[in-house]
Amino acid sequence: MSLSPSSQLGQPSVAQLIARRTLNAVFQPIVDFDGGTILGYEGLIRGPAGSPLESPGALFAQAAREGLSVALEHAAARRCIDAFASLGCEGKLFLNFSAEALVALGETRERTIAWLQRRGLGVERIVLELTEQCAIADVAAFAPAVNALRETGIQFALDDYGTANASMNLWVRLQPDVVKIDRFFIHDIANDPLKFEAVRAMQHFAGASGARLVAEGIENAADLIVVRDMGIALGQGFFIGRPATQASREFTQGARDALGAGHIAVFPGATRTPVAASPSGGMAAAKMIVTAPALPMSATNNDVLELFNRLPTLHAVAIVENERPVALINRRSFMDRYALPYHRELFGKRPCMLFANASPVIIEKSMTVEQMAKLLASDDQRYLADGFVITDEERYVGLGTGESLVRAVTEVRIEAARYANPLTFLPGNIPISSHIARLVEHRAGFYACYVDLNHFKPFNDRYGYWQGDEVLKFAAAVLADVCDPTRDFLGHVGGDDFLVLFQSDDWAERVARALRAFDTGALRFYADEDRAAGGIHGEDRRGNPSFFSFVTMAIGCVRVTPRARHQVHYGSEEIASVAALAKHRAKKEASGFFVIDLEEGAAQLHLHEAAGTARLQHASVLD
Repeated sequence: MSLSPSSQLGQPSVAQLIARRTLNAVFQPIVDFDGGTILGYEGLIRGPAGSPLESPGALFAQAAREGLSVALEHAAARRCIDAFASLGCEGKLFLNFSAEALVALGETRERTIAWLQRRGLGVERIVLELTEQCAIADVAAFAPAVNALRETGIQFALDDYGTANASMNLWVRLQPDVVKIDRFFIHDIANDPLKFEAVRAMQHFAGASGARLVAEGIENAADLIVVRDMGIALGQGFFIGRPATQASREFTQGARDALGAGHIAVFPGATRTPVAASPSGGMAAAKMIVTAPALPMSATNNDVLELFNRLPTLHAVAIVENERPVALINRRSFMDRYALPYHRELFGKRPCMLFANASPVIIEKSMTVEQMAKLLASDDQRYLADGFVITDEERYVGLGTGESLVRAVTEVRIEAARYANPLTFLPGNIPISSHIARLVEHRAGFYACYVDLNHFKPFNDRYGYWQGDEVLKFAAAVLADVCDPTRDFLGHVGGDDFLVLFQSDDWAERVARALRAFDTGALRFYADEDRAAGGIHGEDRRGNPSFFSFVTMAIGCVRVTPRARHQVHYGSEEIASVAALAKHRAKKEASGFFVIDLEEGAAQLHLHEAAGTARLQHASVLD
């Protein structure tokens, strides 16, 4: 009789641990965010305390060496159920199973149900988690085993979704009741835009499939608040509660504080280039295609002339060989040449390549506007006059014009700027409005601070736009430095206008710090002689000579209290308008700072609007 490796080392084998019932069960709480209650517990197994097999990794590795993996999974489930029942825990019990162990469990489901009933545990309280230990060779054959177990009232969960073998394929084929998002995607989600977007995609699919999501691996308050505000229903992790033999009836105080936090999360924003982030940033070349016939390399100049005469709006013609473009002939330059005396007689029967551009600008149909925009900055500007060739996998599909390229790049950049400012990469007007709407919807108290730079235009006129951009980037850095990225939202409205939505309790101190830091730091952008003079000479907006002091920051704040939100509904546009009004007041203050309550500011705004309407009506009467 051969001994297992563990027995040879003087420690019990997994078979002996199962037979002696020396496995220990621990339970980790799973919290329902909406109700702030414990939905249930995940049952986990440990080897004898203090032994080399105490950790689950070592325990299951040894079971694999002994060929007892399925036997250990079943023994672990029985031990967890026994302990759970004896503790008198309420809620659901989540149990881990590999695909092989689930199939074996399905074959004995009647005995399993009877065994559960004897322990006073209803099948509706059991959730079987399919772990990602190994790939499922035949999902179609595995699905009936899962369905047979679910017919008994047991629920089914897909564990560790997003890694290893927990794939979209399994989600679609098995249609689980619960999907547990792997901890990789949840850890640091408060600061990682890509993880946030990945989980958002999972959330959309969960809504379509009817599955409930569990965010695993929550280890800090910031991640918990982001997950909470995304609308994910359930969560699990060390920050909520660690696995314990005595299943805790309450989750941690830190998690309770985070769930009850009055502020809402600032979702992490991508800092990619705005065109790439724009919803219309890709496949733009396809929209610019001018369908046009092409000519083969064997064509003559007379063939080109005949084509241009037949199609008077055609700006160019592509020359192709085996469907691939090799040259481009511009209409205007070709026709100008042919207008010269005797050119048709001399060159009409000559090959068309004689007057062709043998190195045309070629744009692939799938190219993004960001890639095409590089042409605008290149030294080769022939496309502006000649146009360019558009291909699909290197095969000719049509032509494009320089005008259409400039227009497409401009339109996409304007649209992209609404999402992210192209200079600072800060969120633009659409994300700003969206975040204000979230704050309003959640009835959160916050301070909307409109930021403007005094004397910025004279600085731009004196030092140029390049230096002006450096000042704007410095202002963005100063504001970002005083913001808590998990509570305070910073956006770039445009030009020298920014908007900060503070939820930090010490918002006033942060505002003061920003004013000091910018006003002091901006001096370095001036020449020594201008610093010595205390400013610069220039022209005001009416063209009159004036002297302007240094660029400084002005911040007008609107106080939006939860109490006010219950009384009157204000939209994002009105809040932003009142903040702009406060900014104008701040520019007149020596401190550069002014604060006003939302209701008071809204009333003043309405008075100004009414006065403006009255002036227009009066003017119409006089006319």
